[in-house]
Amino acid sequence: MDTKTRIHDARRLVVKVGSALVTNNGAGLDHAAVDDWARQIAALRRGGREIALVSSGAIAAGMQKLGWKKRPREMRELQAAAAVGQMDLVQAYEKIFTRHGLVTAQILLTHDDLADRQRYLNARSTLIALLELGVIPIINENDTVVTDEIKFGDNDTLGALVANLIEADALVILTDQQGLFTADPRRDADATLVKEGDADDRRFEAMAGGAGTGIGKGGMLTKVLAARRAARSGAHTCIASGREPDVLTRLVDGVAVGTLLLANATPMAARKQWLADHLQLAGAVLIDAGAIKALDAGKSLLPVGVREARGDFRRGEAVACLNEAGEEIARGLVNYGASECRRILGKPSAEIEAILGYVDTPELIHRDNLVVKKAR
Repeated sequence: MDTKTRIHDARRLVVKVGSALVTNNGAGLDHAAVDDWARQIAALRRGGREIALVSSGAIAAGMQKLGWKKRPREMRELQAAAAVGQMDLVQAYEKIFTRHGLVTAQILLTHDDLADRQRYLNARSTLIALLELGVIPIINENDTVVTDEIKFGDNDTLGALVANLIEADALVILTDQQGLFTADPRRDADATLVKEGDADDRRFEAMAGGAGTGIGKGGMLTKVLAARRAARSGAHTCIASGREPDVLTRLVDGVAVGTLLLANATPMAARKQWLADHLQLAGAVLIDAGAIKALDAGKSLLPVGVREARGDFRRGEAVACLNEAGEEIARGLVNYGASECRRILGKPSAEIEAILGYVDTPELIHRDNLVVKKAR
């Protein structure tokens, strides 16, 4: 595949915009810039793409409204600024995207939301449902409740985690720089723009050294590390200037803009590898021959094909799928806890709501969250 088509072919994208862009270097919310991104995202939506927007700017907007010129250091002051600024930020996005015919949703996340498997699965289900409905999720870290120990640290990292979470094809990090340079262009006249490279290339860390601005917390290093993290689930990353005219629409048109850091695996292949190699199992389900045949055909595991649930697993935890001989033939993330599973096993999916009083998904384990062992 021609490398310039990597972003062009992406159907699900995460776009991250930094504080300096959103607040015009701390001068206040840049409504004109937000309107321009909304116009471009609307064009991407019309082209059938799903977009999640990770936006910094709550603390910076709060600082401006409170009259603070310098980013505070105390956590309580940062949280106060975030609480004030988040109001302005989400209202601005909602108003501007509405003008472009798009519905928005606010999503605030903490590290705990993605570290806990059940909350991880809840967040993933919600985000994917919003994307399928054509809604633009506006995602930010929940700065009003985080502490030093659980902060993502910067929204570049959050953008990468969201890309992993929703299995995005691409992560676009919009910043106030043109992209990654071989050295700091403000200090080295010989510095040149890195147009393309491998997201796992460790040489880029040295090139990206340096801290963020007084408005934002991240720098180019956090963007390079975010690209590496996004690559784990197969997402390519483009680091580009948010002030570049029509940057988003040009990227999806195949135009080379900024720095493109490529992942080495497809999203599904990377996710399956993670499921296969790195999950500790919380329990098991015994499945029948019909279910085994369905899994081999690439289908999801439905309750009707389950004969027994073993262990005390919770929703979102990893369980083994066993044949009648007790051999593991697959593993995946389960959509119902053990007690619920025992109530619906052997039943058609259409009966789940009548039995449990609600239905989350018709699958016990969705095929996207399941890996089948082929050699057995």
